Order: sequence, then structure tokens, then C-alpha cells
Amino acid sequence: MRFTRLAAVSAIAVALTLSACAAGGASPTTKPVPSRAVVIVSGGGTITPFTTPTMACSSDKGFMSAGNTDTALRDFLLAQGKQVYTAPAMDDWGVVAEPDPASFAPFKGCPMVLPEVMTIMTAGDIDSGGERLARFLNYLYTDYGVTDVDLVGHSNGGLWSRAAINILKATNSPVTIRSLVAMGAPHVASVPGRFTWGEMTLADCMGVQFCIDFNTVWIKYAGQGDKGLNREDTLKYLDGPDGWNNAQGNALDNIPVTLMAGTYFTAMGGDPTIWPYDGITSQYSAWATNVSDAIMPHRSCWSAPLTHSIFVSDFAKIDGQTALTWNTDALAEVNRAIDESDTALSQPNRQGCGS
Repeated sequence: MRFTRLAAVSAIAVALTLSACAAGGASPTTKPVPSRAVVIVSGGGTITPFTTPTMACSSDKGFMSAGNTDTALRDFLLAQGKQVYTAPAMDDWGVVAEPDPASFAPFKGCPMVLPEVMTIMTAGDIDSGGERLARFLNYLYTDYGVTDVDLVGHSNGGLWSRAAINILKATNSPVTIRSLVAMGAPHVASVPGRFTWGEMTLADCMGVQFCIDFNTVWIKYAGQGDKGLNREDTLKYLDGPDGWNNAQGNALDNIPVTLMAGTYFTAMGGDPTIWPYDGITSQYSAWATNVSDAIMPHRSCWSAPLTHSIFVSDFAKIDGQTALTWNTDALAEVNRAIDESDTALSQPNRQGCGS
């Protein structure tokens, strides 16, 4: 499995080169003056518009200028003086389309719609999402002069980011990834993915009503809207010697990774690979507990009693400030990780990650 995936990464080099023209970017003859930016990557099932440090969608009442995952995070980082872009993402094939105004946290009036080849399909497989993200990062280089990137990936955005890093390195991209912050990323598996594919049952919910209700609803979504991602958010696909994690090889060498976990939902005596969790991802998975240092050489960990997203908080009927991408303490941790990324590799490995 590993050799097949690595060969596929090499083959992507030609596709990325060709797609630069399709994306509207031309390869410069000289490298731009170094320019550092933060790129936010949203997670599974999301619809996220492309925004730049100076252009975003409408801020009219009831609408979110960068989608429900990225808006608060983007606003916070911009206020800290960061140059922030959001990667385009769509939950189906095609370009980003504005959601129904009556849907949960919609957006409208966005500055630009980028081509499908640079748009992460958020119901699809991890490596394809990484390929599209890699094209987008190359586009930021050619069209915006971005040379150095701090990636902030929420949920599966953390895995798409890792896949993109692998591709960028394999294709000798001029884009340098300085750091990765993964917020609630299912590095080992997601709880709904494990439930859908029989790796856990409702008995593992330990009587916690949210877990029972959410996973019951999720399996219906998986049967209707999923296009490959859910079956990859499993132990079978991600874990083990032949799993996706090991196939990433040395992609994260010299890149400090900050792993953030939400622990809002707990159950005494529950399976430690499931509990505590944020409604989607367990702390065990968000902290990449079973991923070796050979694959993720330098990590630090952070957790707080937060949910995965404002969607999960809304489902649980609790305040949105409990969500990883909206909570001010969590946003401050993201900013700290970016600010300290230049010196992070000189610090001890696995700080905050427990024993």
C-alpha cells in the first residue's frame, strides 16, 4: 500500500505543473521576495470560500465572511497582524457555490471563485484533497507571491494539509511549509467514521446521549453525501504499518506540528481511543497518539473542554464559544504556535502530549 501511494505522489508532479496554467498562474522566472502567510484549511463536509488578507465575503447579518469554520479564526489572526488566506472547499464536485441562505452559517458575495482543480472536495478522499490544496498553495506562490506558509487545518483539513505537504516536497515546489497546526484532526480515525464502518458500536457511547444521537444521524449522512472520506477516517485506513500515516514517510521532517484536541464529551471508563472527544475526534486521534516520531518528528499538544465545531455545539445545544475554531483561548493557541514556529524545533518534542 505504501509503495503504491508514494508512486502516486510522484506521478502528481506532472499534474501539478500542468494545472498551474489551468489555475491562471504562470511560473515566475525568479523567486518572489519572501512573503509569509497563514493558510486555513477547513474540514470534512464543509463549504469554504477563497479569501485573502484584504478580500472576503459579505459580513451582512446572518452571513459569515469566510464560512462557518474559518470566519472567527481568520478574523482573530488578521487582528494579530497575520496575512491570512482561506483555501477553497466544496462538499461536492465543482467550484465553491454559495450555500442556501437558510442553511447553517451561510456566506455570500465572495470576492473570487477559483477553479475546481484548486478546490478541496470535502466529502472525498484525503490524497485527492491534498493534491488540490497543493495546487492552491502553488497558486498563492505564482499569483500572490506567497513563499512561506503556516498551515492551520481544522478536522480533515489537518490531513489534507499533511497530504499537500507530502506532495509539495515530492514535486520540489518552491512553497516552504513553516509549520502545521492541526485542530481536532482525525490523524488516527474519527468517531463517526469508526461507527459507520463497524469499528465501534453505540455501546461504546457509554450512555452519553450526544454520542448516541450524533452517530445515529451521521450514518444517514454517510450513506447519502459521503464520497469516500468517511471510509478513510477509520483505523483500518489510517493506522498500522500499511496505513495512510506511515505512507507519508518523512514529509513532516523539520516542520513543527501543534496538535489541538477538544475534550468536551467524556465518559468514565470508556475506550481511551474514543474518550474524551470533541464530538467528532478523540483526544487520542487529535494528538496522533499512535503515529510514530518517524512520521511526525516534532509535535506539541494542547487540549481544552471544547467541541469540534459550531455545528457540533449547535447540535448539542451549547454555546458556540465551546467550539475549537471559535473559542478565544483556542484561537490564541493557534496564534502562539505560529509565532513560535521559528524556534519550536529547538524545544523538547511532545510537550503537553502526556506520557
